[in-house]
Amino acid sequence: MNYITVGKENSCNIGIYYEDYGTGKPVVLIHGWPLSGASWEKQVPVLLASGRRVISYDRRGFGNSSKPTSGYDYDTFAEDLNKIILTLDLHNVMLVGFSMGGGEIARYLGKYGSKRVERVVFLSSVPPFLLKTPDNPSGVDKSVFDGIMKAISVDRLAFLSKFFSDFYNVDILEGKRVSKQVVQFSWNVAAGASPKGTFDCVSAWLTDFRKDLARIDVPTLIIQGDADRILPIDATGRRLHEAIKGSRYVEIKDGPHGIIWTHSEEVNRELLAFSR
Repeated sequence: MNYITVGKENSCNIGIYYEDYGTGKPVVLIHGWPLSGASWEKQVPVLLASGRRVISYDRRGFGNSSKPTSGYDYDTFAEDLNKIILTLDLHNVMLVGFSMGGGEIARYLGKYGSKRVERVVFLSSVPPFLLKTPDNPSGVDKSVFDGIMKAISVDRLAFLSKFFSDFYNVDILEGKRVSKQVVQFSWNVAAGASPKGTFDCVSAWLTDFRKDLARIDVPTLIIQGDADRILPIDATGRRLHEAIKGSRYVEIKDGPHGIIWTHSEEVNRELLAFSR
């Protein structure tokens, strides 16, 4: 397996598992919570066929990456991404972040700038700022996140079952755009993630990315489904489009949170058009 060492905890290296295929301009795929790089199954072949080099990796605590007890915050996640980009010596990168992965993109550009980045894509992403505050009245009340953390701590595996039902809008789309087996596979991947990492990441969702977004100076594509039950579109995609001047915004009708599977054709079409 391919690993990049990003730190150490006691006697153990913290390794980020990655896959690197194809040639051409690089695309780095950053997965959502609580999944892994395996969630890009519908995108990787299409990007490779278009002549791109495709790199996907598993966030610390998830997939095949190490599962340390710390570092589940966006400063550390952005640092991990930076080490991947530097280690692989990537230039003219297209960063594609799904859900929580959009936060990595925002914080990476906020901290490190766009010297190595050519364009970015936010898919059903967390930014600009999820938490409801006096200066962010359209955000989500903190009690919602407290409830998620409580549910994870009580029975993480039961929580994941309900989560993926809403992730894919199973009550409407099962048998049409998503199968029981895909939902089960997502559950399997998530069940294998670090319990502590799964829990700690919820606090990271409350990160304020508004200052980071102000630093984005590369072409930006934003895609989100208008039936997203995980991240309210009025608090995320629509506001993200407003925050990034000149961004292209695509709203997928009846799209759930997990559009990279359920609406992969629409997502892939936009990715390819944007990447040219």
